Amino acid sequence: MSVHVDVVRVFTDAAGAFGNPLGIVAADAVPEADRQDLAHRLGFSETVFVSAGSDSAHMQIFTPAVELPFAGHPTVGTAWWLHANGSPVRALEVAAGRVEVELVGGITTVRARAEWAPEFEFHALASPHQVDELDPAAYADGHHYAWAWVDQTAGELRSRMFAPDMGVAEDEATGAAAVRITALLGRDLRITQGRGSQLVTRWDDGWVHLGGRVAADPAIQA
Repeated sequence: MSVHVDVVRVFTDAAGAFGNPLGIVAADAVPEADRQDLAHRLGFSETVFVSAGSDSAHMQIFTPAVELPFAGHPTVGTAWWLHANGSPVRALEVAAGRVEVELVGGITTVRARAEWAPEFEFHALASPHQVDELDPAAYADGHHYAWAWVDQTAGELRSRMFAPDMGVAEDEATGAAAVRITALLGRDLRITQGRGSQLVTRWDDGWVHLGGRVAADPAIQA
């Protein structure tokens, strides 16, 4: 039996380009025991299974290899998708906790704590050019986030993320890592990741507000 999968791109630029694809599936369409297999077959860096209520929605998040208690691009993308489909919510319930949601001026923002996100090995490099020159094949295991300042005063940085342990050789835009590095640096950030995806964060005394733009792509059957 085929399964309907909506697809959105999360953390696009202002023109709707770039962004990290996300697969979105109604939870009642796939038994829980089969969800990891579907996420693996789809091959997105994350696929979510969503059950929406009147004020909040429950969701599970899977990479091709593992289930995650929290991730940034799935929560931002799902919040936008629910709003675009006439079912806006104030919060998303994930395994890590309650993720509050806000949509203002085309930016979808979620609020999370850094400890909800996976651990990353951070690599601070001397220049954005050094980040651009990295080879994903050099990272055989673990979760690696390489970054460099573009403008330190303005809080602008360039990054890439490699997560072979999650089944993701390179992630186009990683909200969880953005949450982690915002907490690590203790300041608001504007991040360009991957080919050109755009993430914005705000540091809030232990909480991180993570935001970006989202665009819809054609749905698929899996």
